Amino acid sequence: MWWSLARGVRENGFGGGFDELSHRFRAAGGIKELRFPLEIFDRLRPTLATSIPPTTNPFPALERGVFTLSLDFELIWGTQDVAGPDEFRQACLFERRRIVDDLLALLHEFEIPATWCIVGHLFLDSCDGKHADLKRPQHHWMQGDWYQHDPGGREDESSVFLGKSLVEKILACPTRQEVGFHSFSHVIWGDPGCSREVAESEIAACVRAAAWTGTKAVSFVFPRNRVGHLDVLAANGLRVFRGPGPRWYERDENPGALGRLAHLAEVALGAPAPTVLPETTAEGLVNLPGSMIYLPAHGVRGLIPVSRRVRRALAGLDDAANRRRVFHMWFHPTNLADRYHPMIGGLREVFARARGLRDAGRLGLRPRAAFAPAA
Repeated sequence: MWWSLARGVRENGFGGGFDELSHRFRAAGGIKELRFPLEIFDRLRPTLATSIPPTTNPFPALERGVFTLSLDFELIWGTQDVAGPDEFRQACLFERRRIVDDLLALLHEFEIPATWCIVGHLFLDSCDGKHADLKRPQHHWMQGDWYQHDPGGREDESSVFLGKSLVEKILACPTRQEVGFHSFSHVIWGDPGCSREVAESEIAACVRAAAWTGTKAVSFVFPRNRVGHLDVLAANGLRVFRGPGPRWYERDENPGALGRLAHLAEVALGAPAPTVLPETTAEGLVNLPGSMIYLPAHGVRGLIPVSRRVRRALAGLDDAANRRRVFHMWFHPTNLADRYHPMIGGLREVFARARGLRDAGRLGLRPRAAFAPAA
């Protein structure tokens, strides 16, 4: 049964495969009863194509395990190039009006020093919407000017392109939060349409926009985890980035329908999340790969109980403590918008386990900056 499903997904695409998967779920009484041999995906996966840089030097051994939390903070910038400014607007408004405050309160309650990698435009409280001084990417899927959806103006409670007031809240959190960059406008650095000149323009714009914070960013997250232009990061003082996770479908630049189904199956089963170790690149940067995304619950992903996400994370925390490795969880705050109360409740369970392991002396709670090499 599962062999025919996986082959069908590979040959015919994810949509039809998920229709079949949904049918199997219902016939079996729901995801709760699902049993799935994940090795099917490993045996069917295509040849891996990746731009992840090789490790040149091993990172020093860890004294104990570490929990690191990365938050990709982007509001509408993360989807405006593929979905326009309206499809996820309501989720972004909920993020602005509710999620950021609740998440910061939760992080403080459990003393979690998260790393917020922020789209540079969100450091602004006003703009002209044109950004004529910035270089434009040439992404093949984007028609028209890269900033065509930016309305400009001043930040208010309905802003999804501006976010200075939200960054101020992050900086004011009593449990200190790290602030890094997520490009200036969510240009996809690992895509051929992003030239070195564009990457340099994006970083320079980030530095200018964030100057009012008085902080120097050392952490970076590549939009859509597409790694590129590491030399530009190094030249501008960025020291730590989040590379793709260890699963093949995360490291492959084009995982396709099969990769998406493999990921969905892992989450549906509550399979233990992997732990990672930091890696040093030829540019002198540290790559701290992601362990797992706290998967959003919109669309078909909402079929998966939140408890499966939590199960994966708890297993990752325990493994990090037991083997002195890093459990590096990440998500976008917007990911919490659907099924909000179960999703924020799941985070509470994860953070409580992390703090308990810390109090037992078995786990450190560290932002990404803790892995930065000396300048």
